[in-house]
Amino acid sequence: MDVFGHVNHANMVTLLEEARVPLLFGDATRPGLPGFAEGIVVVRLSVDYRAPVVVRGVEVRVEISLRELRFASFTLDYEVRDGLSEKDTLAVSAQTVLAPYDMRTGRPRRLGEDEREFLRQRLDETGAGGSDA
Repeated sequence: MDVFGHVNHANMVTLLEEARVPLLFGDATRPGLPGFAEGIVVVRLSVDYRAPVVVRGVEVRVEISLRELRFASFTLDYEVRDGLSEKDTLAVSAQTVLAPYDMRTGRPRRLGEDEREFLRQRLDETGAGGSDA
């Protein structure tokens, strides 16, 4: 939180990370896709602030959707609302480009077809991978 009671940039980036971790390290491992948990890196991050998120003891809504799916990376879009309803103020929109990473070789790797299908189904068909934080 900053001196004005707003969620600061570092905390917002952490909030985005906390929203995607259950998807990539929880939901993906259940159907037998351990690759994300074995290594993934953030290639690019952009955050656009539309309104302040004020610390007032109310949860915020983070929606995640799949913007782009490539063979060696994928882009997630985030919408952070200042409250749990989709009608609450859109405070932040963000994007992360993520790449699977082989920790043994120290190099990026390609997404497997099963990982690509998981991302398509989990994020495209449902419209969003929502998370309350």
